[in-house]
Amino acid sequence: MSFIDRAEAGRSLAAELRHMGGGSEDLVVLALPRGGVPVGFEIATALEAPLDLIVVRKLGVPHQPELAMGAIGEGGARVINDRVVSLAQVSPEQIDRVEADERAELDNRVRTLRGDRPATAVRGRTAIVVDDGIATGSTAQAACQVARVQGAARVVLAVPVGSPDSIARLREDTGTAIDEVVCLETPPHFSAISQFYRDFAQTSNEEVAALLDEAASTAPRGGAHE
Repeated sequence: MSFIDRAEAGRSLAAELRHMGGGSEDLVVLALPRGGVPVGFEIATALEAPLDLIVVRKLGVPHQPELAMGAIGEGGARVINDRVVSLAQVSPEQIDRVEADERAELDNRVRTLRGDRPATAVRGRTAIVVDDGIATGSTAQAACQVARVQGAARVVLAVPVGSPDSIARLREDTGTAIDEVVCLETPPHFSAISQFYRDFAQTSNEEVAALLDEAASTAPRGGAHE
C-alpha cells in the first residue's frame, strides 16, 4: 500500500484512531516536525484535539554522525542505544559532549518552528505522538519518552508505515514510555519511508507554522503549560 501524500496518510490514521475522538478522552496530538505535522494535523482535526510539536534530536556517534546512538527531546528526555555505544566504543564523556551540542540545536529548532506559541499542556492527557513513518524508531521512542516526562497519562505512537523490526521493538516497549503503537502498514520489504508515498516532498517551516495556526484556530480545547 502507498499513500498519496502525508495528508491522506493522516486521514487513514485518523480513521483507525476514531474511537479516541468525540470527547471520550482528553487528547493532545504531538507531531514530529516537519513531516509528521501534516499527518498530525489531519488526526487532530478528525479527533477534535489540539495539535502541537514534539521536537527531538538524534545523537550521532562521534566521527560517524550518520550512525545514531540515541536521541534526545524536550524535558531532558534521552534514549541511548547501548549496543551502538558499545560497538562504537563511545565513552560517557563523548555522549555528554554530543548531547550538549544537540540540545543547543534542539532549543533553536523549537524557537524556529513554534515561535512564541506556548506549548500545549500535556499533563494528565492522552498524547498521540505522530510521524510520517518509522525507520529505526529511535526518534519516535525519544518523542514518546518526552511526552511521558511532560506528564502524559497515556502515550500512543501513531504512524502510517514502519519497518517491521522497528515497530515490533517499539511494541515490546509498551508499558514504559509507550502504551500503544498504531501502525497501518509494516511492509516486509521496507527500505525507506519515502517508498510508500507518491508525494514525499519536504514539509517547509512555513507549512508547519500554517498548520499549527489553523489547528489552534479550530481546536475546541488546549491550553499552554503554566
